[in-house]
Amino acid sequence: MDLLTTLVDKGLRREPPTREEALAVLATPDDDLLEVVAAAGKVRRQWFGRRVKLNYLVNLKSGLCPEDCSYCSQRLGSKAEILKYTWLKPDEASKAAAAGVAGGAKRVCLVASGRGPTDRDVDRVSQTIEAIKEQNEGVEVCACLGLLSDGQAERLRSAGADAYNHNLNTSEATYGDITTTHTYADRVATVHQAQSAGLSACSGLIAGMGESDADLVDVVFSLRELDPDSVPVNFLIPFEGTPLAKEWNLTPQRCLRILAMVRFVCPDVEVRLAGGREVHLRSMQPLALHLVNSIFLGDYLTSEGQAGQADLDMIADAGFEVEGAGTTTLPAHRAEQGGPCGSHDGGCAPCGDTPEADPAGPADVPAARAGLVAVRRRGAGTDLAPNA
Repeated sequence: MDLLTTLVDKGLRREPPTREEALAVLATPDDDLLEVVAAAGKVRRQWFGRRVKLNYLVNLKSGLCPEDCSYCSQRLGSKAEILKYTWLKPDEASKAAAAGVAGGAKRVCLVASGRGPTDRDVDRVSQTIEAIKEQNEGVEVCACLGLLSDGQAERLRSAGADAYNHNLNTSEATYGDITTTHTYADRVATVHQAQSAGLSACSGLIAGMGESDADLVDVVFSLRELDPDSVPVNFLIPFEGTPLAKEWNLTPQRCLRILAMVRFVCPDVEVRLAGGREVHLRSMQPLALHLVNSIFLGDYLTSEGQAGQADLDMIADAGFEVEGAGTTTLPAHRAEQGGPCGSHDGGCAPCGDTPEADPAGPADVPAARAGLVAVRRRGAGTDLAPNA
């Protein structure tokens, strides 16, 4: 396909596709899916070889959130029967993190529900970061605590945090449809605060919330402009008891096309396959490793993932290798200080013209498979061993 040849050439040069080309990736037929995966896989291997970075989530505080994000099982008014608990003590969180590191995780992601941290919360998380770093040499720590106030990113950096996660989730045009208690601009501002403090920015999206192809392309191009070092791609987990419980819009094939599109738009960025991969990709997960270079190991915040050993077996069976602690994840040009496209002069190839928005989502909506959603009942906040 001429489209794929063009996209590979651009990806190897770190040049973005046009929006029209990105939309065309999402519109490719299932008959061409393996060609799409193979093409995006060339770009992935150019910048990341066959390495897969493992990340491990620790949910420091579960549920009890005052925000109304429609996709979230921890939201205000959620009737999802998830674990609910207040802040883990630093030693409890460090013990949970150690399980992930022992399983091969290179990065520990510390997450707490809520609008944003108080200064006392930042103190608490800082103590947790210090405890994890003291007990696990070389581990990266990413914090995800919501909207940041002035000076908080700097305090987290001083405590030893390496990165900060705050996802854009969906396009600016549709953001108000999923959340009303904060704005898209609030999220962008928090990512900028993290970057200004010297933290590696992590920001991604959630697919499967009923958005159009144009919305997906919009948010991914916005992420490229924002220039995070890592882009997590989540697939909506439709929890019973949340407003989006009936949104079963994804097939394994569509998920792979979305991941390929993200890789073409963000060729040299750590693209992380995140929440919902087991639910929506299912037996097609190994193919996704040809598109992403990072996954979460084991369980998520409020849902269970597949067994940690199954993740490791999948990586090995697919011909990939777990990235070691002594390896730098990002290509050299991104690991150094650069501009929005990884270039030292801050220059960026033009992103192309904006096509007319496609109001329609995927044509075929799969039947709900709610039985695939398993609420987490082990690990942080429980007396049971974590899945790592």
